[in-house]
Amino acid sequence: MVAKWQAGNLPPELTTLIGRRAELDQVRRACRRSRLVTLTGVGGVGKSRLALRAAADLRPEFEGGTWLVELSPLDDGTLLPHAIAEALRLTDQTTRPMTEVLAEHLFGREILLVLDTCEHLVAACARTVETLLEAVPGMRVLATSRRPLEAAGELVYVVEPLSVPPAGATEPGAQDAVVLLAERAAEAIPGFELTEHDQEAVVRLCRRLEGIPLAIELAAARLREMPVEHLADRLDDRFETLDNADAEHEAAPPWHRALRTAVGWSHELCEPAERLLWARVSVFAGDFDTEAVREVCTDELLPEADIGLLLDALADESILTWLPTGAGERYRMLDTLREYGAGWLRSLGEEERFKQRHREHYRSLATRGAAGWLGPGQIAWYDRMVGEHDNLRTALEVSLSGNDGTAALELTGTLAFFWYGCGYAKEGRHYLAQALFLGSGSGRARVQALWADGLLAATQGDADGAEARAAECVAAAPPGDPYAAMCARALRSTAGVIRGDLLQAVAESERAFATRMDHEKFTLANLLALLCRAAALTVDGQAEEAIEVLDDLRTMCDRCGEQSMRSHGDLLRGQAELSRGRLSAAVSYGQEALRTKRRLHDSFGIGLTVDLLALAAGGAGRAYRAARLLGLAQRIWSTHGRAQANVPAWVAARDACEEQARDLLGDNAYQVAFRTGYDSDIDVGIAYALEPENEGLPNEA
Repeated sequence: MVAKWQAGNLPPELTTLIGRRAELDQVRRACRRSRLVTLTGVGGVGKSRLALRAAADLRPEFEGGTWLVELSPLDDGTLLPHAIAEALRLTDQTTRPMTEVLAEHLFGREILLVLDTCEHLVAACARTVETLLEAVPGMRVLATSRRPLEAAGELVYVVEPLSVPPAGATEPGAQDAVVLLAERAAEAIPGFELTEHDQEAVVRLCRRLEGIPLAIELAAARLREMPVEHLADRLDDRFETLDNADAEHEAAPPWHRALRTAVGWSHELCEPAERLLWARVSVFAGDFDTEAVREVCTDELLPEADIGLLLDALADESILTWLPTGAGERYRMLDTLREYGAGWLRSLGEEERFKQRHREHYRSLATRGAAGWLGPGQIAWYDRMVGEHDNLRTALEVSLSGNDGTAALELTGTLAFFWYGCGYAKEGRHYLAQALFLGSGSGRARVQALWADGLLAATQGDADGAEARAAECVAAAPPGDPYAAMCARALRSTAGVIRGDLLQAVAESERAFATRMDHEKFTLANLLALLCRAAALTVDGQAEEAIEVLDDLRTMCDRCGEQSMRSHGDLLRGQAELSRGRLSAAVSYGQEALRTKRRLHDSFGIGLTVDLLALAAGGAGRAYRAARLLGLAQRIWSTHGRAQANVPAWVAARDACEEQARDLLGDNAYQVAFRTGYDSDIDVGIAYALEPENEGLPNEA
């Protein structure tokens, strides 16, 4: 039996949610009553945790799923629709506004969107939410923010701190704040238990921290170092002092007094080097790895050799969250603690210095990624760059906000491989447009940025944009620059394919390939030119000639270990083989392409490849398999935007395959097979598409 696809991306709960039963019930009822519910409250009060649990509880009520969009790392409000699309695993290769793409994708679905940490993007959130709610009747939004969005129809729910022992109490009882303190301490300290001797101190501690979960968790982490009574005494002694001292350093939004005191007190208990690292890592967005910290944060005050131990210490003290991953250790900091660290960094006069060091580190990373992309480490670079997406955005914002046109051009242009190869065409063009406006003049950096924007324009089917950037590449280049000429010709070749001007596509492709600068090294432009030539020849009915070109492409890619462009070539080879009736060969090449495209999360390529395999199954008379693969492809296209990118030849081929399968199976049987493919888990569906199917295919000898 095929498992039905379950939509959503909510993360698993790593710790127990303490209390909140009444609040959960109220939030669930609010979400059923209102299409926009915003949870507000002070920092650290548990808005995000409450929202995630409520969303998980509501999941069965939303056929389209419950989806989390984390906004903390996002600084540019115009990228909010892109962040939502990324969370929904939605890609789109057109030039349409992303809000329009989202509305079309979500229309007719029952979906709950969780927008987490909206306070720094309130205006953008309000605009986007109002637009989407109006366009998508089945959509509901649950937001968390320190202040309301003030959007139409918003229902605001204020999240209060956990319950604490009442005034005058000498025993902690079963109040939620006390339970949280005990549970978090037990997680940090094996065998920990609150004793009868601790009761009065526990009451004082929980009341002093006013039931704010983040403050309590910071306190619990300190129980490794001192008994609870000592902890409560020290907090009493420092409450007023730290409240006043923090006011001098804090440039963040106003905080609740108890939370500010708890964070400041935890800051004071850190060693000087730990405090300094806390301030410096505040320049990172999202999560980050040890290598980046060593590159960005070290100097004579923080030697590189000390970084590992300091990171471990901050994680032990709950300042950082340790995130073990397949690629190594990474760390993350809660927004409230990042704000506190940023305030201290600002007070030290070092904010700009470390923002620039952060930018330079990620510019260096982008340069290394660009150099290694067309090689055996391509998949590792894909994983690494996608994992650093939040920090890349931050580095780009620093470059653009500083009016440093050269740095902005260099970073945005160098990331051409990332925008194109990792599926961020719309976002790439957003940043490239700003960088090209800011950075005038000529030179290699501008040529690279123009090439990148032209490449993304071609990816979106924008032939005019690609051709315009081709002309600008030539104009911006030093006289006779072969790189600019090669890029311009590759862009004109893609424009020819998009428009159906096959003569232009082939002629420009040949010129681009002939002008490569190093016969032992191939660029993205070289390989793209070959793909364009093969595509044009296939459409023109010259399958044999197209296959010769694709054989050359495959040899080049294999020589350097490249996989992404090779998989594009395998897809085109499958289409060429299909056009001449060689079904087994079409399946073989299609499945080979699919394996790589799945690894690189290329939804556009996956959709086209599954369509190819469906056509091959239909050509072999395997109607059930064809119908099931068509259902799987439609499921994939539903996360991409427009099926087959509205390319007439591809749409017509799919329609013909569907009609043939319906005729062979009958409407009811066809619909059952189609829904089996559509409702399956995506990985299960792809595994089915990759099953051997040579048996029973016509003899192609």
